[in-house]
Amino acid sequence: MNSVVTGAMSNADPMGIRHVKVLDTTLRDGEQSSGASMDATEKISIARELLRLNVDIIEAGFPASSPGDFDSVVQVATLVGDKAVVCALTRAVAGDIEAAAAALAAAERPRIQTGLGLSPTHLRYKLQLSEDNALDHAVKAVKEARRYCADVQFYAEDAGRAERSYLCKVLKAVIAAGATTVNVPDTTGALLPNQYGELISYLLTHVEGIADVTLAAHAHNDLGLATAASLAAVAAGAGQVEATINGIGERAGNAALEEIVVALALHGAEIGVCTQIKLDELTRASRLVAQITGIAVPANKAIVGAGAFAHSSGIHQDGVLKQRSTYEIIDPKTVGAGASSIVLTARSGRAALRHRLEQLGYAVDSAVFKQIHRRFKQIADKKSQVYDEDLEALMAEYDRGLEAIWKLKILQVSCGSPLIATATVVLTGPDGNDVTTCVSGTGPIDATFKAIDALITRSYEQNGEQYGEQNGRLTVDLFRYAVSAITRGSDALGEVSVQLVDEQGRIFSGRGADGDIIVSSAKAYLNALNRVLRAAVA
Repeated sequence: MNSVVTGAMSNADPMGIRHVKVLDTTLRDGEQSSGASMDATEKISIARELLRLNVDIIEAGFPASSPGDFDSVVQVATLVGDKAVVCALTRAVAGDIEAAAAALAAAERPRIQTGLGLSPTHLRYKLQLSEDNALDHAVKAVKEARRYCADVQFYAEDAGRAERSYLCKVLKAVIAAGATTVNVPDTTGALLPNQYGELISYLLTHVEGIADVTLAAHAHNDLGLATAASLAAVAAGAGQVEATINGIGERAGNAALEEIVVALALHGAEIGVCTQIKLDELTRASRLVAQITGIAVPANKAIVGAGAFAHSSGIHQDGVLKQRSTYEIIDPKTVGAGASSIVLTARSGRAALRHRLEQLGYAVDSAVFKQIHRRFKQIADKKSQVYDEDLEALMAEYDRGLEAIWKLKILQVSCGSPLIATATVVLTGPDGNDVTTCVSGTGPIDATFKAIDALITRSYEQNGEQYGEQNGRLTVDLFRYAVSAITRGSDALGEVSVQLVDEQGRIFSGRGADGDIIVSSAKAYLNALNRVLRAAVA
């Protein structure tokens, strides 16, 4: 087994490897997802992408179902030309088949797919037909389709729950009537993967004439097993696999095309099969279908999910940074996903943080990095994800590595209407001791700034250090105050920038960032005051 799928040639067809056809039914079965209706223009956009993916067959729709679907099949057939087979679905009804033939008139490689349910449940309750009558309908439908089209696919709906002997009898008859492909869907997703694979093996050895046609697998995802069932069917000898982009479809959906083809790229040599799908188009196809249908792809969706190649655990990040294959069996570039990503969260370790800081251009020595890592963890505990903007703001707090003279230790604010805003502040001074005060103001920011002023002024008075002191107050004024949300989401990190002006007209800037905007303001104000104090001893 290849340990990692890399490069666009992973689906190459070496000598002795069986080519499995891929029928994409996003435009037909996928459209049956609740709320996923597509108009003709949208179907054309997806059809273009399916051509870039290099699928073998595009099932374009069910022409008899509506004028809109009829027109969509006409447009897709015109677009595709000879680049792929264009398939149209019908019931085993002459009018349906005639409509499909008319819609496929422009197709250079047309296929009509017709059929009916063969399980006892379908025969008794839905179709209300005897086994003999259903067999007669099946044969007549295939013969009718052959009047218009040389390529006819018969689907034995709910084959997974059909009686084996009856299923074999019908498939033998439709093959004799001219079917070139026989499709045995697990319509309700009821079978375990090994059961579906065993059904395929059974049919290949018990149906007369089946070696001369293509046996197709079509699995639904009601038990979350559609991909596994499809792979088991292919391993058992199915020559065609049917799927949708993102696995969309009726109820719990269909087998996901992207999962099947990448699994076959990774394991195909073991079972002697390959596809001709261009893997590097998978991510683009997924995003297009999600955009058009409005059905979002879960972040943890295999192959195409936003988090499929994202690493947030510190242990995983460390491994991936050392060697990507420690936690990735697929090169994300192979499926058009760009590069792996290191997602910084509360679970991230030191290696991931240092790596990202270095990528952002910060060279941090070990002593300062310990402080930065500690602060990073505080931010990460409050946010689901720490973004680059968060790191930029965090690094600004450290002022290029210069140690702050005064540090904010505790801030607690009470405010509201009709309360009077009060701020309780604890600062750690240059001597390492903590000082505390509680001050009121016209609002939480005013109270916080006044408390910081009072603590620093009082400390200098008590220590006989009279820098910048006039009548018991610092001789600086707040010149500018600005606040902005610098990251995404409702838990955005807020950045505050302030400018203080001293008696000489010099301006000192400060920045601070935190999930709490009052804390951001205190940090920014204190950052600017520290610059003022440094300037006094420079």
